[in-house]
Amino acid sequence: MEADGGSRGNPGPAGYGALVRDALTGEVLAEVAESIGTATNNVAEYRGLIAGLGAAAAVDPSARVQVRMDSKLVVEQMSGRWKIKHPDLVPLALRAREAAAGLGSVEYTWIPRERNAHADRLANEAMDAAARGEQWSRGTGGASRGTAAPPEEEDGPAEAPAWSSAATTPTVTLLLRHGETALSVEKRFAGTGDFPLTGNGAAQAEAAARALRGQGIDAIVTSPLSRCRDTAAAVAAATGAPVRVEEGLRETDFGDWEGLTFAEVGERWPGELKAWLADPSAAPPNGESFTATARRVRTALDKIKVRHRHRKVLVVTHVTPIKLLVVSALGAPMRAMYRMQLDVASLTRIDWYDDGPATLRSFNDVHHL
Repeated sequence: MEADGGSRGNPGPAGYGALVRDALTGEVLAEVAESIGTATNNVAEYRGLIAGLGAAAAVDPSARVQVRMDSKLVVEQMSGRWKIKHPDLVPLALRAREAAAGLGSVEYTWIPRERNAHADRLANEAMDAAARGEQWSRGTGGASRGTAAPPEEEDGPAEAPAWSSAATTPTVTLLLRHGETALSVEKRFAGTGDFPLTGNGAAQAEAAARALRGQGIDAIVTSPLSRCRDTAAAVAAATGAPVRVEEGLRETDFGDWEGLTFAEVGERWPGELKAWLADPSAAPPNGESFTATARRVRTALDKIKVRHRHRKVLVVTHVTPIKLLVVSALGAPMRAMYRMQLDVASLTRIDWYDDGPATLRSFNDVHHL
């Protein structure tokens, strides 16, 4: 999504423009523009952002969106690196965050003005209409006519971003693998099949719940499969945290290998198993590759980071999604996941920071067992 806004004078006749492109083809999927009367540059830029996010949601509410703007102020403020110093702009930023929370994920990127020519052209059409005193709009996007225009903010960060966790607040994810199932005992492939917890697995879930009581968990997000939902329910009962199901956190689909051991798969599909162990983009017959799993797990993480920003979230999921999140946090190659041991009912903690880096705080913690 590309957006721009401006005024002829500051404040002055103002307008904004925004458009949505297909990330792969560059095709323009939607346009929206509007004259907003008298306003400042900053107000017009924020209004363009809000309308553009609305247009993106109309195209695909689950989309992962990259916002591109030539306003460094808006990009840095929405990324959480700069403070919003003028109180009249706070409601606009809140509206933008609410709009972003309804999408799959949103990230912000500054681009030079020459690379924002399409949105700039739309914004200039809107400003021309405002200068003529016209109420003018194009497309849809949920924008409304502006009234009061707050003073423009100064460009510049309120304080320098820092790498120290003491200076910035992360979004904390506690990653809990579900408790034991009959297939995990026998070391069989257990993907999208809905295998229940064993009696021991239920006891492991209760042990994890006791360990997590009093840890300040704000929310629980779980895979839709019952072995995770039942594990999540035990923790919810102990902590009082609300539970939400996230489809993207389900285990990899192992296709024809579901329910089989490695030895059984090796006997029937020796070539396919060798390729699968060597290449994350290789999929089991009629199944899903780790590369495909990584895409939907990353989208699920993006949703968590938007919905629960700067909070502590328990994520109840499976061995593959947890390993993939660790790989992402470390910036490691995908093949690193083959070298990780992750036990049932284990806890892993990753802190995610707004400026991009992440910190692996613990891995495969089973002290509660």
